[in-house]
Amino acid sequence: MSEKQIEFPVQITVRDLAQRMDTSPIQVIKVLMSNGVMANINQQIDYDTAAIVASELGFEAIPESVKESAAVEDQGNIPLWRELIDSEDPAKLIKRPPVVTILGHVDHGKTTLLDAIRHTNVASGEAGGITQHIGAYQVEHKGQLITFLDTPGHAAFTAMRARGAQGADIVILVVAADDGVMPQTREAIAHAKAARVPIIVALNKIDRPDANPDFVKRQLAENGLVPDEWDGSTIVVPVSAKQKKGLEDILEAILLVNDSLSIRANPQGKVFGTVIEAQVDKARGVIATLLVQNGTLHTGNTVIAGDTCGKIRAMFDFTGKAARTAAPSTPIQVLGFGNVPPAGEVFRVVANEKEARAILAEKAAEKSNNPVVSTKTSLEKLYEKFQAGETRELPLILKVDVQGSVEPIVNSLNDLSQGDIKINIIHAETGNISESDVMLASASHAILLGFNVTTDQAARNLAEQEGISIRLYEIIYRMIEDIEKALKGMLEPETREIPVGQAQVRQVFKINKVGTIAGCRVISGELRRNAKIRLVRNGNTVFDGEISSLKHEKEDVREVRQGFECGVSLKGYNDIVEGDILENYVIEKTG
Repeated sequence: MSEKQIEFPVQITVRDLAQRMDTSPIQVIKVLMSNGVMANINQQIDYDTAAIVASELGFEAIPESVKESAAVEDQGNIPLWRELIDSEDPAKLIKRPPVVTILGHVDHGKTTLLDAIRHTNVASGEAGGITQHIGAYQVEHKGQLITFLDTPGHAAFTAMRARGAQGADIVILVVAADDGVMPQTREAIAHAKAARVPIIVALNKIDRPDANPDFVKRQLAENGLVPDEWDGSTIVVPVSAKQKKGLEDILEAILLVNDSLSIRANPQGKVFGTVIEAQVDKARGVIATLLVQNGTLHTGNTVIAGDTCGKIRAMFDFTGKAARTAAPSTPIQVLGFGNVPPAGEVFRVVANEKEARAILAEKAAEKSNNPVVSTKTSLEKLYEKFQAGETRELPLILKVDVQGSVEPIVNSLNDLSQGDIKINIIHAETGNISESDVMLASASHAILLGFNVTTDQAARNLAEQEGISIRLYEIIYRMIEDIEKALKGMLEPETREIPVGQAQVRQVFKINKVGTIAGCRVISGELRRNAKIRLVRNGNTVFDGEISSLKHEKEDVREVRQGFECGVSLKGYNDIVEGDILENYVIEKTG
Protein backbone atom coordinates (compact mmCIF):
# COMPACT_ATOMS: atom_id res chain seq x y z
CA MET A 1 0.00 0.00 0.00
CA SER A 2 1.46 3.39 -1.01
CA GLU A 3 1.77 6.33 1.37
CA LYS A 4 -1.27 8.04 -0.15
CA GLN A 5 -3.57 5.03 0.09
CA ILE A 6 -5.85 4.84 3.12
CA GLU A 7 -8.31 2.09 4.02
CA PHE A 8 -11.85 3.10 5.00
CA PRO A 9 -14.78 1.00 6.32
CA VAL A 10 -18.28 1.08 4.86
CA GLN A 11 -19.26 3.78 7.39
CA ILE A 12 -16.93 6.25 9.15
CA THR A 13 -17.39 9.36 11.32
CA VAL A 14 -16.04 12.73 10.20
CA ARG A 15 -13.73 12.72 13.21
CA ASP A 16 -12.26 9.30 12.39
CA LEU A 17 -11.88 10.23 8.75
CA ALA A 18 -9.84 13.30 9.69
CA GLN A 19 -7.67 11.26 12.05
CA ARG A 20 -6.86 8.66 9.39
CA MET A 21 -5.70 11.39 7.01
CA ASP A 22 -3.89 13.26 9.80
CA THR A 23 -5.77 16.46 9.05
CA SER A 24 -8.13 18.81 10.84
CA PRO A 25 -11.83 17.85 11.19
CA ILE A 26 -12.58 21.40 10.09
CA GLN A 27 -10.85 20.73 6.77
CA VAL A 28 -12.93 17.59 6.24
CA ILE A 29 -16.15 19.47 7.05
CA LYS A 30 -15.16 22.22 4.57
CA VAL A 31 -14.67 19.66 1.78
CA LEU A 32 -18.00 18.02 2.62
CA MET A 33 -19.78 21.39 2.50
CA SER A 34 -18.21 22.21 -0.87
CA ASN A 35 -19.76 18.97 -2.13
CA GLY A 36 -23.18 19.79 -0.72
CA VAL A 37 -22.94 17.52 2.35
CA MET A 38 -23.72 19.10 5.73
CA ALA A 39 -22.21 17.06 8.54
CA ASN A 40 -20.95 17.51 12.08
CA ILE A 41 -17.83 15.94 13.53
CA ASN A 42 -19.58 12.87 14.97
CA GLN A 43 -21.78 12.16 11.95
CA GLN A 44 -21.36 8.92 9.98
CA ILE A 45 -20.69 9.17 6.25
CA ASP A 46 -20.60 6.34 3.73
CA TYR A 47 -17.54 4.96 1.95
CA ASP A 48 -18.24 6.74 -1.36
CA THR A 49 -18.50 10.13 0.35
CA ALA A 50 -15.33 9.46 2.37
CA ALA A 51 -13.54 8.50 -0.84
CA ILE A 52 -14.47 11.84 -2.46
CA VAL A 53 -13.15 13.76 0.56
CA ALA A 54 -9.97 11.69 0.57
CA SER A 55 -9.40 12.32 -3.13
CA GLU A 56 -9.70 16.11 -2.74
CA LEU A 57 -7.18 15.99 0.12
CA GLY A 58 -4.66 13.97 -1.90
CA PHE A 59 -5.43 10.41 -0.75
CA GLU A 60 -6.64 7.28 -2.52
CA ALA A 61 -9.41 5.45 -0.65
CA ILE A 62 -9.52 1.66 -0.70
CA PRO A 63 -11.99 -0.65 1.11
CA GLU A 64 -10.87 -1.61 4.56
CA SER A 65 -9.60 -5.15 4.88
CA VAL A 66 -8.09 -4.96 8.31
CA LYS A 67 -9.21 -2.23 10.69
CA GLU A 68 -6.52 0.43 11.04
CA SER A 69 -6.27 3.75 12.84
CA ALA A 70 -3.96 6.59 12.14
CA ALA A 71 -0.68 6.45 13.96
CA VAL A 72 -0.15 9.14 16.52
CA GLU A 73 3.41 10.41 16.75
CA ASP A 74 4.78 10.28 20.25
CA GLN A 75 6.22 13.69 21.05
CA GLY A 76 6.94 13.06 24.71
CA ASN A 77 6.12 10.96 27.72
CA ILE A 78 2.46 10.33 28.55
CA PRO A 79 1.62 12.20 31.79
CA LEU A 80 1.04 9.84 34.72
CA TRP A 81 -2.57 10.92 35.21
CA ARG A 82 -3.40 9.90 31.63
CA GLU A 83 -1.92 6.46 32.25
CA LEU A 84 -4.02 6.14 35.41
CA ILE A 85 -7.21 7.01 33.52
CA ASP A 86 -6.32 4.42 30.88
CA SER A 87 -6.23 1.80 33.66
CA GLU A 88 -9.90 2.50 34.56
CA ASP A 89 -12.74 0.25 33.34
CA PRO A 90 -13.52 1.58 29.82
CA ALA A 91 -17.23 0.85 30.31
CA LYS A 92 -17.36 3.37 33.18
CA LEU A 93 -15.58 6.20 31.41
CA ILE A 94 -17.77 9.16 30.43
CA LYS A 95 -17.11 12.45 28.70
CA ARG A 96 -15.67 15.21 30.89
CA PRO A 97 -15.06 18.94 30.27
CA PRO A 98 -11.83 19.68 28.38
CA VAL A 99 -8.96 21.29 30.29
CA VAL A 100 -7.44 24.11 28.25
CA THR A 101 -4.09 25.71 29.00
CA ILE A 102 -3.30 29.15 27.61
CA LEU A 103 0.37 29.53 26.63
CA GLY A 104 2.39 32.11 24.76
CA HIS A 105 5.09 34.76 24.85
CA VAL A 106 5.05 37.42 27.54
CA ASP A 107 2.70 40.35 26.82
CA HIS A 108 1.01 38.65 23.87
CA GLY A 109 -2.34 38.87 25.68
CA LYS A 110 -2.93 35.47 27.32
CA THR A 111 -4.61 36.70 30.49
CA THR A 112 -6.45 39.48 28.65
CA LEU A 113 -7.91 36.85 26.33
CA LEU A 114 -8.98 34.71 29.27
CA ASP A 115 -10.46 37.77 30.97
CA ALA A 116 -12.46 38.55 27.85
CA ILE A 117 -13.75 34.99 27.74
CA ARG A 118 -14.65 35.02 31.43
CA HIS A 119 -16.02 38.61 31.34
CA THR A 120 -13.86 39.38 34.39
CA ASN A 121 -10.85 41.53 35.06
CA VAL A 122 -8.11 39.39 36.53
CA ALA A 123 -5.24 40.86 34.55
CA SER A 124 -5.39 44.32 36.15
CA GLY A 125 -4.84 42.81 39.56
CA GLU A 126 -1.58 41.13 38.60
CA ALA A 127 1.75 42.59 39.66
CA GLY A 128 3.30 44.44 36.76
CA GLY A 129 0.52 43.23 34.50
CA ILE A 130 2.13 39.78 34.27
CA THR A 131 0.43 36.64 35.56
CA GLN A 132 2.67 35.09 38.22
CA HIS A 133 0.72 32.00 39.18
CA ILE A 134 -1.44 29.41 37.51
CA GLY A 135 -5.05 30.47 37.66
CA ALA A 136 -7.76 27.85 37.13
CA TYR A 137 -11.26 28.81 36.01
CA GLN A 138 -14.34 27.35 34.36
CA VAL A 139 -16.64 28.85 31.75
CA GLU A 140 -19.78 27.53 30.06
CA HIS A 141 -20.40 27.67 26.32
CA LYS A 142 -23.48 26.18 24.64
CA GLY A 143 -24.21 24.14 27.74
CA GLN A 144 -20.69 22.67 27.91
CA LEU A 145 -18.15 23.42 30.63
CA ILE A 146 -14.57 24.29 29.70
CA THR A 147 -11.79 24.45 32.29
CA PHE A 148 -9.06 27.03 31.64
CA LEU A 149 -5.56 27.13 33.09
CA ASP A 150 -3.80 30.46 32.75
CA THR A 151 0.00 30.21 32.88
CA PRO A 152 2.76 32.79 33.34
CA GLY A 153 4.48 34.03 30.20
CA HIS A 154 7.67 35.48 31.63
CA ALA A 155 10.84 33.46 31.02
CA ALA A 156 11.30 32.88 34.76
CA PHE A 157 8.15 30.78 34.92
CA THR A 158 9.07 27.94 32.57
CA ALA A 159 8.40 25.28 35.21
CA MET A 160 4.83 26.46 35.67
CA ARG A 161 4.23 26.51 31.93
CA ALA A 162 5.48 22.94 31.78
CA ARG A 163 3.05 21.92 34.53
CA GLY A 164 0.21 23.72 32.76
CA ALA A 165 0.83 21.87 29.51
CA GLN A 166 1.18 18.53 31.27
CA GLY A 167 -2.25 18.94 32.89
CA ALA A 168 -4.09 20.03 29.75
CA ASP A 169 -6.17 18.34 27.06
CA ILE A 170 -5.88 21.28 24.64
CA VAL A 171 -3.38 24.16 24.41
CA ILE A 172 -4.40 27.64 23.27
CA LEU A 173 -1.25 29.26 21.91
CA VAL A 174 -1.63 33.05 21.98
CA VAL A 175 0.50 34.81 19.36
CA ALA A 176 0.40 38.57 18.84
CA ALA A 177 -0.31 39.43 15.19
CA ASP A 178 1.99 42.45 15.40
CA ASP A 179 4.89 40.63 17.06
CA GLY A 180 4.86 37.08 15.72
CA VAL A 181 6.58 33.94 16.97
CA MET A 182 8.95 34.73 19.84
CA PRO A 183 11.22 32.64 22.13
CA GLN A 184 8.48 31.75 24.65
CA THR A 185 6.17 30.96 21.72
CA ARG A 186 8.58 28.31 20.50
CA GLU A 187 9.07 27.08 24.05
CA ALA A 188 5.29 26.78 24.51
CA ILE A 189 5.06 24.71 21.32
CA ALA A 190 7.77 22.45 22.74
CA HIS A 191 5.83 22.04 26.01
CA ALA A 192 2.62 21.17 24.16
CA LYS A 193 4.42 18.60 22.02
CA ALA A 194 6.12 17.13 25.09
CA ALA A 195 2.70 16.75 26.73
CA ARG A 196 1.24 15.41 23.44
CA VAL A 197 -1.77 17.74 23.36
CA PRO A 198 -3.30 19.49 20.32
CA ILE A 199 -2.70 23.21 19.75
CA ILE A 200 -5.21 25.90 18.74
CA VAL A 201 -3.60 29.23 17.81
CA ALA A 202 -5.29 32.43 18.97
CA LEU A 203 -3.88 35.11 16.64
CA ASN A 204 -4.33 38.05 19.02
CA LYS A 205 -4.12 41.84 18.55
CA ILE A 206 -5.53 41.48 15.05
CA ASP A 207 -6.95 45.02 15.49
CA ARG A 208 -3.47 46.60 15.56
CA PRO A 209 -2.62 48.66 12.46
CA ASP A 210 0.75 46.89 12.19
CA ALA A 211 -0.78 43.40 12.48
CA ASN A 212 0.58 41.01 9.84
CA PRO A 213 -1.37 37.72 10.14
CA ASP A 214 0.02 36.14 6.96
CA PHE A 215 3.59 36.66 8.15
CA VAL A 216 2.77 35.11 11.52
CA LYS A 217 1.09 32.15 9.84
CA ARG A 218 4.26 31.54 7.83
CA GLN A 219 6.23 31.62 11.09
CA LEU A 220 3.83 29.14 12.65
CA ALA A 221 4.17 26.82 9.66
CA GLU A 222 7.97 27.00 9.98
CA ASN A 223 7.55 25.81 13.58
CA GLY A 224 5.40 22.83 12.66
CA LEU A 225 1.95 24.46 13.08
CA VAL A 226 0.55 24.63 9.54
CA PRO A 227 -2.79 26.53 9.53
CA ASP A 228 -5.86 24.51 8.50
CA GLU A 229 -6.62 27.07 5.78
CA TRP A 230 -3.25 26.07 4.26
CA ASP A 231 -4.29 22.40 4.33
CA GLY A 232 -2.57 21.91 7.67
CA SER A 233 -4.06 20.53 10.89
CA THR A 234 -3.70 23.59 13.17
CA ILE A 235 -6.76 25.77 13.76
CA VAL A 236 -5.76 29.45 13.69
CA VAL A 237 -8.39 31.88 15.02
CA PRO A 238 -7.96 35.68 14.56
CA VAL A 239 -8.96 37.47 17.77
CA SER A 240 -8.77 40.80 19.52
CA ALA A 241 -8.93 40.18 23.25
CA LYS A 242 -9.01 43.94 23.89
CA GLN A 243 -12.00 44.49 21.59
CA LYS A 244 -13.56 41.10 22.50
CA LYS A 245 -13.57 39.95 18.85
CA GLY A 246 -13.26 36.32 17.81
CA LEU A 247 -14.10 34.94 21.28
CA GLU A 248 -17.01 32.84 20.02
CA ASP A 249 -14.74 31.40 17.33
CA ILE A 250 -12.14 30.39 19.96
CA LEU A 251 -14.77 28.63 22.07
CA GLU A 252 -16.21 26.92 18.99
CA ALA A 253 -12.71 25.74 18.03
CA ILE A 254 -12.23 24.30 21.54
CA LEU A 255 -15.50 22.38 21.35
CA LEU A 256 -14.65 21.19 17.84
CA VAL A 257 -11.26 19.83 18.91
CA ASN A 258 -12.87 18.43 22.05
CA ASP A 259 -15.33 16.47 19.91
CA SER A 260 -12.42 14.96 18.00
CA LEU A 261 -10.69 13.76 21.16
CA SER A 262 -11.53 11.06 23.67
CA ILE A 263 -11.58 13.24 26.81
CA ARG A 264 -13.09 10.92 29.39
CA ALA A 265 -12.94 9.99 33.05
CA ASN A 266 -14.70 7.78 35.59
CA PRO A 267 -16.49 9.98 38.18
CA GLN A 268 -17.01 6.91 40.39
CA GLY A 269 -13.47 5.60 40.02
CA LYS A 270 -10.20 6.20 41.83
CA VAL A 271 -9.75 9.85 42.76
CA PHE A 272 -6.58 11.50 41.45
CA GLY A 273 -5.41 14.61 39.66
CA THR A 274 -2.67 17.22 39.51
CA VAL A 275 -1.47 19.81 42.04
CA ILE A 276 -1.63 23.10 40.14
CA GLU A 277 -0.14 25.34 42.83
CA ALA A 278 0.19 25.47 46.62
CA GLN A 279 1.18 27.96 49.28
CA VAL A 280 1.07 28.62 53.03
CA ASP A 281 -1.55 31.07 54.30
CA LYS A 282 -0.81 32.42 57.79
CA ALA A 283 -4.46 32.22 58.79
CA ARG A 284 -5.63 29.02 57.11
CA GLY A 285 -2.45 26.94 56.70
CA VAL A 286 -1.56 25.14 53.49
CA ILE A 287 -3.81 26.03 50.54
CA ALA A 288 -3.48 23.86 47.44
CA THR A 289 -5.17 24.27 44.05
CA LEU A 290 -5.95 20.83 42.67
CA LEU A 291 -7.24 19.79 39.26
CA VAL A 292 -9.38 16.67 39.64
CA GLN A 293 -8.82 14.40 36.63
CA ASN A 294 -10.64 11.23 37.69
CA GLY A 295 -13.14 10.24 40.36
CA THR A 296 -14.96 12.72 42.59
CA LEU A 297 -13.15 14.53 45.41
CA HIS A 298 -15.07 15.07 48.68
CA THR A 299 -14.43 17.04 51.84
CA GLY A 300 -13.14 14.61 54.44
CA ASN A 301 -11.09 12.65 51.86
CA THR A 302 -7.50 11.83 52.76
CA VAL A 303 -5.13 12.90 49.97
CA ILE A 304 -1.48 12.23 49.33
CA ALA A 305 0.83 14.16 46.98
CA GLY A 306 4.60 13.79 46.81
CA ASP A 307 5.96 13.58 50.36
CA THR A 308 2.94 15.08 52.12
CA CYS A 309 -0.63 14.15 52.95
CA GLY A 310 -3.66 15.44 54.81
CA LYS A 311 -7.39 15.24 55.37
CA ILE A 312 -9.40 17.79 53.40
CA ARG A 313 -11.06 20.17 55.86
CA ALA A 314 -12.67 22.49 53.32
CA MET A 315 -12.90 23.05 49.57
CA PHE A 316 -13.60 26.17 47.48
CA ASP A 317 -14.40 26.49 43.79
CA PHE A 318 -12.68 28.99 41.48
CA THR A 319 -15.16 31.72 42.52
CA GLY A 320 -14.27 31.26 46.19
CA LYS A 321 -17.55 29.54 47.12
CA ALA A 322 -17.47 26.58 49.51
CA ALA A 323 -17.88 23.21 47.83
CA ARG A 324 -18.31 19.67 49.12
CA THR A 325 -17.44 17.77 45.92
CA ALA A 326 -15.31 18.22 42.80
CA ALA A 327 -15.90 16.13 39.67
CA PRO A 328 -13.37 15.39 36.86
CA SER A 329 -11.87 18.48 35.15
CA THR A 330 -12.80 20.65 38.14
CA PRO A 331 -10.22 23.04 39.65
CA ILE A 332 -10.63 23.23 43.42
CA GLN A 333 -8.84 24.88 46.34
CA VAL A 334 -8.41 22.63 49.36
CA LEU A 335 -7.33 23.03 52.98
CA GLY A 336 -5.83 20.17 54.94
CA PHE A 337 -2.36 19.27 53.64
CA GLY A 338 0.24 19.00 56.40
CA ASN A 339 2.95 20.52 54.21
CA VAL A 340 3.03 22.30 50.85
CA PRO A 341 2.64 19.63 48.12
CA PRO A 342 4.91 19.93 45.06
CA ALA A 343 3.29 21.74 42.14
CA GLY A 344 2.90 19.41 39.18
CA GLU A 345 2.69 16.35 41.45
CA VAL A 346 -0.10 13.81 40.98
CA PHE A 347 -2.36 13.64 44.04
CA ARG A 348 -4.59 10.72 44.94
CA VAL A 349 -7.15 9.79 47.56
CA VAL A 350 -6.39 6.96 49.99
CA ALA A 351 -8.59 5.23 52.56
CA ASN A 352 -7.43 7.09 55.67
CA GLU A 353 -4.54 8.99 57.25
CA LYS A 354 -3.02 5.78 58.62
CA GLU A 355 -2.68 4.38 55.10
CA ALA A 356 -1.30 7.72 53.86
CA ARG A 357 1.40 7.79 56.55
CA ALA A 358 2.30 4.17 55.77
CA ILE A 359 2.70 5.02 52.05
CA LEU A 360 4.87 8.05 52.86
CA ALA A 361 7.02 5.99 55.24
CA GLU A 362 7.51 3.36 52.54
CA LYS A 363 8.48 6.02 50.00
CA ALA A 364 10.94 7.57 52.44
CA ALA A 365 12.52 4.17 53.10
CA GLU A 366 12.89 3.50 49.37
CA LYS A 367 14.45 6.91 48.88
CA SER A 368 16.98 6.37 51.66
CA ASN A 369 17.89 2.92 50.30
CA ASN A 370 18.36 4.31 46.79
CA PRO A 371 19.79 7.81 47.31
CA VAL A 372 21.59 8.09 43.97
CA VAL A 373 18.98 6.56 41.68
CA SER A 374 18.19 8.89 38.77
CA THR A 375 15.34 8.52 36.30
CA LYS A 376 16.65 11.18 33.93
CA THR A 377 18.03 10.46 30.52
CA SER A 378 21.74 10.47 29.79
CA LEU A 379 23.56 9.52 26.63
CA GLU A 380 25.51 6.88 28.53
CA LYS A 381 22.31 5.09 29.60
CA LEU A 382 20.62 5.50 26.24
CA TYR A 383 21.80 2.36 24.47
CA GLU A 384 20.97 0.22 27.50
CA LYS A 385 17.42 1.58 27.44
CA PHE A 386 17.13 0.91 23.72
CA GLN A 387 18.26 -2.68 24.22
CA ALA A 388 15.76 -3.18 27.03
CA GLY A 389 12.95 -1.76 24.92
CA GLU A 390 12.30 1.04 27.42
CA THR A 391 12.56 3.86 24.89
CA ARG A 392 12.55 4.30 21.13
CA GLU A 393 13.57 7.95 20.92
CA LEU A 394 16.18 10.42 22.10
CA PRO A 395 14.64 13.80 23.10
CA LEU A 396 17.08 16.70 22.68
CA ILE A 397 17.09 20.42 23.43
CA LEU A 398 19.61 22.42 21.41
CA LYS A 399 21.11 25.83 22.27
CA VAL A 400 23.53 27.45 19.81
CA ASP A 401 25.39 30.74 19.51
CA VAL A 402 23.89 32.09 16.26
CA GLN A 403 20.70 31.46 14.29
CA GLY A 404 22.63 30.34 11.22
CA SER A 405 23.88 27.28 13.10
CA VAL A 406 20.44 26.03 14.14
CA GLU A 407 19.23 24.53 10.86
CA PRO A 408 22.40 22.64 9.84
CA ILE A 409 22.81 21.13 13.32
CA VAL A 410 19.12 20.16 13.50
CA ASN A 411 19.31 18.57 10.05
CA SER A 412 22.49 16.67 10.95
CA LEU A 413 20.96 15.37 14.17
CA ASN A 414 17.71 14.32 12.49
CA ASP A 415 19.74 12.38 9.92
CA LEU A 416 21.01 10.16 12.77
CA SER A 417 17.61 8.56 13.39
CA GLN A 418 18.04 4.82 12.87
CA GLY A 419 15.10 2.54 12.12
CA ASP A 420 12.73 2.58 15.07
CA ILE A 421 15.05 4.82 17.08
CA LYS A 422 14.12 8.44 16.54
CA ILE A 423 15.87 11.71 17.32
CA ASN A 424 13.22 14.08 18.72
CA ILE A 425 14.41 17.70 18.90
CA ILE A 426 12.03 19.24 21.41
CA HIS A 427 13.39 22.78 21.14
CA ALA A 428 16.19 24.56 19.25
CA GLU A 429 17.10 28.17 20.00
CA THR A 430 20.00 30.63 20.19
CA GLY A 431 21.51 31.82 23.48
CA ASN A 432 23.32 30.45 26.54
CA ILE A 433 21.81 27.59 28.56
CA SER A 434 19.57 28.99 31.30
CA GLU A 435 17.33 27.73 34.09
CA SER A 436 14.40 27.83 31.66
CA ASP A 437 16.18 25.38 29.36
CA VAL A 438 16.90 23.03 32.25
CA MET A 439 13.25 23.10 33.37
CA LEU A 440 12.10 22.33 29.82
CA ALA A 441 14.57 19.44 29.69
CA SER A 442 13.22 18.17 32.99
CA ALA A 443 9.60 18.40 31.82
CA SER A 444 10.33 16.60 28.53
CA HIS A 445 13.02 14.18 29.85
CA ALA A 446 15.46 15.56 27.33
CA ILE A 447 19.24 15.99 27.07
CA LEU A 448 20.61 19.52 26.68
CA LEU A 449 23.16 20.13 23.92
CA GLY A 450 25.06 23.40 23.64
CA PHE A 451 27.15 24.60 20.71
CA ASN A 452 29.51 27.53 21.34
CA VAL A 453 27.44 28.59 24.35
CA THR A 454 27.95 28.57 28.11
CA THR A 455 25.81 27.50 31.06
CA ASP A 456 25.16 29.99 33.84
CA GLN A 457 25.73 28.96 37.45
CA ALA A 458 22.03 28.85 38.33
CA ALA A 459 21.37 26.53 35.40
CA ARG A 460 24.29 24.26 36.39
CA ASN A 461 22.98 24.04 39.94
CA LEU A 462 19.46 23.25 38.77
CA ALA A 463 20.72 20.66 36.28
CA GLU A 464 22.60 18.92 39.08
CA GLN A 465 19.48 19.01 41.25
CA GLU A 466 17.18 17.74 38.49
CA GLY A 467 19.62 15.16 37.12
CA ILE A 468 19.71 16.79 33.68
CA SER A 469 22.57 15.96 31.32
CA ILE A 470 24.21 19.03 29.71
CA ARG A 471 26.82 18.52 27.02
CA LEU A 472 28.72 21.46 25.53
CA TYR A 473 30.58 21.45 22.21
CA GLU A 474 32.74 23.81 20.17
CA ILE A 475 32.92 21.60 17.09
CA ILE A 476 29.73 20.43 15.34
CA TYR A 477 31.05 17.08 14.15
CA ARG A 478 32.00 16.11 17.70
CA MET A 479 28.43 16.73 18.83
CA ILE A 480 27.09 14.66 15.94
CA GLU A 481 29.64 11.90 16.66
CA ASP A 482 28.61 11.72 20.31
CA ILE A 483 24.93 11.34 19.48
CA GLU A 484 25.72 8.74 16.83
CA LYS A 485 27.92 6.81 19.27
CA ALA A 486 25.15 6.95 21.86
CA LEU A 487 22.74 5.38 19.40
CA LYS A 488 25.29 2.64 18.74
CA GLY A 489 26.18 2.15 22.40
CA MET A 490 29.80 3.25 22.03
CA LEU A 491 29.83 6.60 23.83
CA GLU A 492 32.66 7.39 26.20
CA PRO A 493 31.64 7.84 29.85
CA GLU A 494 30.10 11.22 30.67
CA THR A 495 31.97 13.63 32.89
CA ARG A 496 30.70 15.95 35.58
CA GLU A 497 31.99 19.12 37.12
CA ILE A 498 33.09 19.09 40.80
CA PRO A 499 33.39 22.56 42.39
CA VAL A 500 36.68 23.19 44.23
CA GLY A 501 36.37 26.78 45.40
CA GLN A 502 35.58 30.41 44.61
CA ALA A 503 37.57 33.63 44.83
CA GLN A 504 36.59 37.26 44.38
CA VAL A 505 38.82 39.72 42.50
CA ARG A 506 39.62 42.65 44.86
CA GLN A 507 42.33 44.40 42.81
CA VAL A 508 43.80 44.19 39.33
CA PHE A 509 47.47 44.75 38.50
CA LYS A 510 48.86 45.30 34.98
CA ILE A 511 52.50 44.12 34.78
CA ASN A 512 54.63 44.57 31.66
CA LYS A 513 55.71 41.32 29.97
CA VAL A 514 53.59 39.38 32.50
CA GLY A 515 50.00 40.48 31.84
CA THR A 516 47.14 40.97 34.27
CA ILE A 517 47.38 39.74 37.85
CA ALA A 518 44.16 39.44 39.82
CA GLY A 519 44.49 40.13 43.51
CA CYS A 520 41.87 37.81 45.02
CA ARG A 521 40.43 36.58 48.27
CA VAL A 522 39.27 32.95 48.44
CA ILE A 523 35.65 33.07 49.63
CA SER A 524 34.85 29.34 49.63
CA GLY A 525 36.73 26.06 49.37
CA GLU A 526 40.19 26.58 47.90
CA LEU A 527 41.96 27.53 44.68
CA ARG A 528 44.14 24.83 43.10
CA ARG A 529 46.79 25.56 40.50
CA ASN A 530 46.10 22.33 38.55
CA ALA A 531 42.29 22.68 38.49
CA LYS A 532 40.20 24.37 35.79
CA ILE A 533 39.19 27.98 36.28
CA ARG A 534 36.12 29.95 35.18
CA LEU A 535 35.76 33.75 35.25
CA VAL A 536 32.19 34.91 35.96
CA ARG A 537 31.07 38.52 35.53
CA ASN A 538 27.51 39.63 36.33
CA GLY A 539 26.38 36.03 36.27
CA ASN A 540 27.89 35.31 32.82
CA THR A 541 30.94 33.20 32.07
CA VAL A 542 33.52 35.28 30.16
CA PHE A 543 36.50 32.89 30.40
CA ASP A 544 36.88 29.17 30.94
CA GLY A 545 40.38 27.74 30.92
CA GLU A 546 43.49 27.27 33.05
CA ILE A 547 45.47 29.10 35.74
CA SER A 548 48.79 30.40 34.50
CA SER A 549 50.18 31.24 37.95
CA LEU A 550 49.02 31.13 41.57
CA LYS A 551 50.89 33.07 44.26
CA HIS A 552 50.49 33.66 47.98
CA GLU A 553 52.65 36.41 49.48
CA LYS A 554 54.80 36.45 46.32
CA GLU A 555 55.47 32.71 46.57
CA ASP A 556 54.35 30.21 43.94
CA VAL A 557 51.89 27.81 45.58
CA ARG A 558 49.82 24.78 44.58
CA GLU A 559 46.70 25.84 46.50
CA VAL A 560 45.22 28.68 48.58
CA ARG A 561 42.46 28.01 51.14
CA GLN A 562 39.34 29.95 52.13
CA GLY A 563 39.96 33.26 53.87
CA PHE A 564 43.43 33.82 52.39
CA GLU A 565 44.52 36.23 49.66
CA CYS A 566 46.36 35.32 46.48
CA GLY A 567 47.48 36.53 43.10
CA VAL A 568 46.10 34.77 40.03
CA SER A 569 46.91 35.05 36.34
CA LEU A 570 44.91 33.26 33.67
CA LYS A 571 46.40 31.47 30.69
CA GLY A 572 45.76 33.52 27.56
CA TYR A 573 43.32 35.98 29.20
CA ASN A 574 43.90 39.45 30.66
CA ASP A 575 40.50 41.18 30.65
CA ILE A 576 39.95 40.89 34.43
CA VAL A 577 38.08 43.55 36.44
CA GLU A 578 37.38 44.12 40.12
CA GLY A 579 34.34 42.21 41.38
CA ASP A 580 34.83 39.25 39.00
CA ILE A 581 34.32 35.80 40.51
CA LEU A 582 36.78 32.97 39.86
CA GLU A 583 35.27 29.49 40.01
CA ASN A 584 37.77 26.66 40.44
CA TYR A 585 36.65 23.15 39.46
CA VAL A 586 37.75 19.69 38.34
CA ILE A 587 36.20 17.30 35.82
CA GLU A 588 35.64 13.65 36.71
CA LYS A 589 34.13 10.74 34.82
CA THR A 590 30.74 9.48 35.98
CA GLY A 591 30.52 6.34 33.87
